[in-house]
Amino acid sequence: MEPRGGPRDKCGVVGVSLADTDAALSIYYGLYALQHRGQESAGIVTHDGFQQHTHVEMGLVGDAITEADIEDLPGSAGIGHVRYPTSGGVEKDCAQPFSVSFRSGSLALGHNGNLVNAAEVRSDLEHQGHAFTSNGDTEVIAHDLARNLLEEDLVRAVKRTMDRIHGSYSLTIMHDDTVLGLRDPQGNRPLVIGELDDGYILASESVAIDTLGGELLRDVKPGELVILEPDGSGFDSFQLFDLDHTAHCFFEYVYFARPDSIIDDKLVYEVRRSLGRTLYREHGVDTDVVMPVPDSGRSFASGYAAAAKAAGSEVEFAEGLMKNRYVGRTFIMPTQEARERAVRLKLNPIRSTVDGRSVTLIDDSIVRGTTSTQLVDLLREAGAEEVHLRIGSPPIIAPCYMGIDMATREELIAADQSIEEIRDVVGADSLDYLSVDEVAEALSESRADLCMACVTGKYPYAVEGEETDRDVTAPTVGEPMGAQADD
Repeated sequence: MEPRGGPRDKCGVVGVSLADTDAALSIYYGLYALQHRGQESAGIVTHDGFQQHTHVEMGLVGDAITEADIEDLPGSAGIGHVRYPTSGGVEKDCAQPFSVSFRSGSLALGHNGNLVNAAEVRSDLEHQGHAFTSNGDTEVIAHDLARNLLEEDLVRAVKRTMDRIHGSYSLTIMHDDTVLGLRDPQGNRPLVIGELDDGYILASESVAIDTLGGELLRDVKPGELVILEPDGSGFDSFQLFDLDHTAHCFFEYVYFARPDSIIDDKLVYEVRRSLGRTLYREHGVDTDVVMPVPDSGRSFASGYAAAAKAAGSEVEFAEGLMKNRYVGRTFIMPTQEARERAVRLKLNPIRSTVDGRSVTLIDDSIVRGTTSTQLVDLLREAGAEEVHLRIGSPPIIAPCYMGIDMATREELIAADQSIEEIRDVVGADSLDYLSVDEVAEALSESRADLCMACVTGKYPYAVEGEETDRDVTAPTVGEPMGAQADD
């Protein structure tokens, strides 16, 4: 993957309701399993039946939450969150879960995704007297829901908030000691439910359930509200929206989710291998060795090499780049020169794999092109005679407004350059990507049910100044309640 400016994981959420056990430690382990989804902050909020307890801190899970912090978070119900800042800043006041206390009790929210009408809803709430402490969209959802809870029961209050907000969201919510899970009407971000020995869990990915020894039950459906029983005995489901088409984020399968996760009934590892096989069938090239860009290219390269072998090729599948796991993320380096140096610190070629040989290098995507250029240079310096680049997704031509920290169009190398021009920039002997249709086919999904806005430039939500790929009607904030968020 690309360094700074490349797509960054959005956020990860967990919600737990247990029978007789404090929830904080289970949430902590669940967040550890979702650490790849956010590394700026981590937090846990619990409720002991009488009051809410909160600990939110900047940093990785293991640094932000200590054993002493866990002991100070009593209660058998709680939610947790790991975050990258896609809306709002990196300051602690934007870290989550976000908590509010109001006349009808306490409320905490963890949000994965991004609202595209947050500013409009915030302005309306401010005119009604609501004061905000952060610039994140999660607080907007919290205030709107708190307002509705003053007038409605829990289910109707959630529905009224869904009628006003527009965009991508998977939420874990805690109202007093009741934990809820909510997925936006088009299911853009993943959310699953599982059963534990003594209760139930909601999480962004099934690996959080696996970590706790639980059983994955199913995905939370798009537009579905799931309410966990406070005593851990079960859950209720309310289908608040039921649209004709979903907008599952295809990049979850390409990069963000852990390979061992199951999302929308698909094992991510097998999806990536399928993408790799398609990549060989449609764009294969005869070389001596196939090698991945670690770690995200590994599953693609495995599928690519398997398809090559099945077709009679004698190509070798080998590791040709060794990753130094103790180097920080290159995208936090302050200057371009520092970022370029960090790439060489992070990835080092294995010369015996590449020296005197032709190489196919497999990666999941190209964003700015900086890292791809440096990797091609590294392999040539290590003696590679040819370097052919194959990419397991289409060219990224547009930014994401749904929760991925994506570069602007001006920074995206494919926004205004052809594949041939990109090949010349990165210095590869050849370059090919999967097409949009090839990705949809490998995912066994209709394009109408996928969000592929970053590779098509057409969005499943009404984003000002952008084209849509479907009929979308955004809510008019301030109108009487009842209008659906999407039609």
